Parts: sequence; C-alpha cells; structure tokens
Amino acid sequence: MKILIADKFPSHWKEVLAQQGHQITDNPALDENTLPAAIADNEVLIVRSTKVPAPVIEAGKDLKLIIRAGAGYDTIDTAFAAQKGIAVCNCPGTNSIAVAELTMGLMLALDRRLYHNTRDLHAGIWNKSEYSKSKGIFGRTLGIIGLGNIGKEVAKRAQAFGMKVVAYDPYDKPELFTSLHITPEPDIYTLAGLCDVITVHLPDTPQTHGIFNKKFFDAMKDGATFINTARGGLVVTKDLVEAIKNKHIRAALDVYETEPKANDKVFDFSPFQGADNFYGTHHIGASTDQAQDAVAQRAVEIINEYAASGKFLFRVN
Repeated sequence: MKILIADKFPSHWKEVLAQQGHQITDNPALDENTLPAAIADNEVLIVRSTKVPAPVIEAGKDLKLIIRAGAGYDTIDTAFAAQKGIAVCNCPGTNSIAVAELTMGLMLALDRRLYHNTRDLHAGIWNKSEYSKSKGIFGRTLGIIGLGNIGKEVAKRAQAFGMKVVAYDPYDKPELFTSLHITPEPDIYTLAGLCDVITVHLPDTPQTHGIFNKKFFDAMKDGATFINTARGGLVVTKDLVEAIKNKHIRAALDVYETEPKANDKVFDFSPFQGADNFYGTHHIGASTDQAQDAVAQRAVEIINEYAASGKFLFRVN
C-alpha cells in the first residue's frame, strides 16, 4: 500500500513498513494547506498533530484509512471521512502513561515552584527562605475530570503520593471507581469545591468545549491548582486568567485555546505573561520516546490488520 506519513514517526517503524512491502512517503512538514496536493494516490494517511479537514479528505481520491497516531482525533473531520467511506482509526492507551507523568510533574513543579527556583539560581540568587514555602501534596484531594486511560494512570500515581482521589466522568463507571478506590462526584462543580488539585482528561467535543469557564473556576477553592494536559478548547482562557489573578488559582497547561501550527516558532503567550502562579509547557504530553514508539507500533498493527483482512482496528467513525 501507499502510505503518507505527515508527521514525525519513529524511523524504526518506517523501516518495518517498508520491509513489509509498503511504499512510504515521509513528509512531516506537511500541514492542512499543503496536504491536499501531497496526498495524491496514497491509501493510508498517518498524522499526529496535523489537521485533516474535509478538503484534505476530498483530495485523497484513493484514501481508505486515516490513522491518528495518538488518542484524540478532534483534529480530523471524522464525519466527512465516514461520508467518503474512509475509516479513521486512533491509537488509544499508547500515550496514557506519558501524559500522566507530565500531569504529575506539573503538579509537583507548581507546588515546589521548581521553575522559579531554577530561574533564580541561574541569576545567581539564593533564596532558600522563600522557596522553602510549599503546601505539599500528601493527603491533599485530587479531582480527576475524565476517568479514561489517562485519568486512570494519573489516579494510580497520585495515590502512590498519598493523595485522596475523587473523580467525575460523564459516563457511568461504578465498577471502575470501586476498583481504583476513587470517590465519584455527581458533577464538575461539586468536585471543584472539594479539591486542592484538579486535573482534566476529557476530549474536546461540542458538549465539553469551553466547559472550564468562569462558573467552574468560581466553584474552585481559592489557591487550588488547575491542570490541563488534555485539549486547549476545554478552557476559556480569559476566565482562567481572571481566576489566576483574583482567586490565586495555580494553573499549569500543556495545551491552549489557540496554539501555533507545528512549524511555527512564535506563540502569543500574553494572557499568562508574568503570572507567577502559572506554569506552561509546549503541548508535549505524549512526547516521550516510550509513548511515540508505542503509538507507532499500534499504527503499524492497524495497517497490517487492514492489509490482511480489510478490518479497521480502533475505528472511531
């Protein structure tokens, strides 16, 4: 089969696909504007962050399968692909640990102000008395919103740190809550009022878009921590900025309401500029070698199953 890889993909797994007889075109610089001209007669398209809107799908005259090399697939027009008879498959669970690790890292970094510690040391400043002040996370209540693969991994790690874990999930999962020793909460607002730290692990859908807004932040405890390593569109930026300023909410984001394209080097960070109680990373939650290898292996499995049987593993449309 002819396969177009329009994002970064581990070289080892590209070699595996080539050894299996597939014809590989590898161009990670492609974006939604240049993809239509490049997709040509490829049967399979593999993407990570690259958007795949309707014009790209329309241009893929021989396209049969789009693989999102990750879990979320809101960057792909799945409904239009279905209309065209094109399967969209994702790679669920393969990057859950990586995102959970970043979530815990951000939680600890905010509590101990690791960035500020390091920044001052680089400037030759010794300020032990200031940086000896932290709340600690042992015994604190963590609220997880979205108890999917990533949420479960966060819960396990938080419990290892001695945190009490409560959660809200839009789907009824009583057995899961019981097995993980997690207390369910009836809604996100009740959860917000109980928790010292809140972490978000939901997809960005019409039902969840902008769900973390002024009403939600008003329900949080003053000085609590809010972490989003899921999707930027879940959060109304201006409302979070207001909460950071007025409620002393400590926030950490790996994703943003508006993000640069993959090849852009400039980002308008101005809403959070100068906020000492805000930490941010560059949408790197799934970007560990371990996670990327697991995602690529799953993508190869999807291709092999389709080639062998015509079946689509992990189809989402």
